[in-house]
Amino acid sequence: MNKFVNHIQLGYLGLVPFLGCVGWPLLVGSNQFNIQFFTFYSIAILAFMAGNLWHAGNQRYSDALKAVIPVIPLGFLAFVPQTVTLIWLAVSFWLVFFFEKSNPQWQTYHADYQKMRFVLTSVVFVCHTFVIGISLYPN
Repeated sequence: MNKFVNHIQLGYLGLVPFLGCVGWPLLVGSNQFNIQFFTFYSIAILAFMAGNLWHAGNQRYSDALKAVIPVIPLGFLAFVPQTVTLIWLAVSFWLVFFFEKSNPQWQTYHADYQKMRFVLTSVVFVCHTFVIGISLYPN
């Protein structure tokens, strides 16, 4: 059994809340709770993914910057419209993906993991796009 199988399964399971927050408004209508849940879940997952860029024992300054650039603005995003926060989150998921891909260690990752990371980032980006639309046009 491949050592990345669990990572891949957990990665795809992490999409369930994102997809649920996109599907829920289609079933029962949009509400502020749904959008806030999506935003907070997105922040939590982004922080987790960015934190993974700074590997234990690998304390290079550039890795620390890559880990904090996507998450430093999150506190300030409380003072801007929710749409701006969602746009920052959507872009930041791509930023984290490209930071991870630029790491020389990326080449040692299994091809299935690399594919999963691209698919997850793409789906999360599309979910953000839908939630931005839902937040702009709630009915």
